[in-house]
Amino acid sequence: MTERDWRIFREDFNIQYKGSNNSLPMRNWEEGNFPREIMKAIEKAGYKKPSPIQMAAIPLGLAQRDVIGVAETGSGKTAAFVIPMLTYIMRQPPLTEVTYADGPYAVVLAPTRELAQQIEEETAKLAEFTPYKTVSIVGGQSIEEQGTKLRKGCEIVIATPYRLIDCLERSYAVLNQCNYIVLDEADRMIDLGFEPQVLGVMEAMPSTNLRPENEEDEKHDRKAIYRTTYMFSATMPMAVERLARKYLRRPIVVNIGNAGRATDNVSQRVVVCKENEKANRLEQELDLVDEKRAIVFVNTKRQCDNVYGKLDTLGYRCAVLHGGKSQEQRETSIKGFRDDTYNILIATDVAGRGIDVPDVALVINYDMPNTIEAYTHRIGRTGRAGKKGTALTFLTLSDTDVFFDLKKLLEDSKAPVPPEASTPRTHML
Repeated sequence: MTERDWRIFREDFNIQYKGSNNSLPMRNWEEGNFPREIMKAIEKAGYKKPSPIQMAAIPLGLAQRDVIGVAETGSGKTAAFVIPMLTYIMRQPPLTEVTYADGPYAVVLAPTRELAQQIEEETAKLAEFTPYKTVSIVGGQSIEEQGTKLRKGCEIVIATPYRLIDCLERSYAVLNQCNYIVLDEADRMIDLGFEPQVLGVMEAMPSTNLRPENEEDEKHDRKAIYRTTYMFSATMPMAVERLARKYLRRPIVVNIGNAGRATDNVSQRVVVCKENEKANRLEQELDLVDEKRAIVFVNTKRQCDNVYGKLDTLGYRCAVLHGGKSQEQRETSIKGFRDDTYNILIATDVAGRGIDVPDVALVINYDMPNTIEAYTHRIGRTGRAGKKGTALTFLTLSDTDVFFDLKKLLEDSKAPVPPEASTPRTHML
């Protein structure tokens, strides 16, 4: 293909690069030249062709470049970092009973337990035909049992930042040979205050991000051990940019579509109502969904329990998910939602951010979140993997702080804007 052909290809798939980059997008799986074990897993998983983030990010990962991936929710980013990670591990010496003691070859950090567990499932699927072991290190489970698993050895650790730091401080885990790290949903990790723990994990690694400032100097610095860092984020707030500038060296930024914008597969609808009208409107909307999957987002644990109690009393097949529930209760709710024991899940942001359940037909923002980024993340639970979905938001006059940003996002998405969201705040008080 000519340079013009590649430019058209990138435009067709909304792929944008920023930074020094000699890699071309991968048009199909065959162009990845993956090891046979990985190609076999891709075929078994039924992945017909790579998504845009996979097309752009995987070749960079295979070249061990530091990557910042900014993509819409539901874009296939997990496979975009798992496949290069597995390929990297295949290049390393096989671990033995002796070298297991030096820890894993790669670490993946995620902001929530649920997301970490979903990454573990995807990794297991893609590593099925390899001998590699994965250990999940998350809160809500026995740290002693997790320490036992780590001592038995593994190639990959998937963890929440705080729990991994806890394991490192107690000497349950070491990262003496870990030179590959993935930060998934980095914006959410920053929001939750995990930046000190993320930095602590990086400092426990033997490698550095301090590559020479240019590629020519790097060629003369063969003895240094460099860390490969993959960072994925749905948005690029200043805190994430600051983290990237400090801990990634000469990263390539891969931007798919428009960061922070809802996917085009989601039809957005906003209803302006009073607080005491929400419950009845919720019932009406859920009755229209019939038996399809729906997620109802609220802002607090108390509201979560209140909405669940009302729906459960009315006979809806629903489950609840928030940070006040035990790990076992949360896993039961997610499993029941996946296997269709429940078709309605009521969740808070902290618990619901990492939910990746197929065929969610409807997302309802029972409470409008406080930021437009949280709104985008919520509605991204539907319209995934190329399928269509609907997002409905109940908006009240107490949500005026986000009216401007919501109006802009709706206009950018060509979704209808309620007149109230266009009204200056001072006229509504």
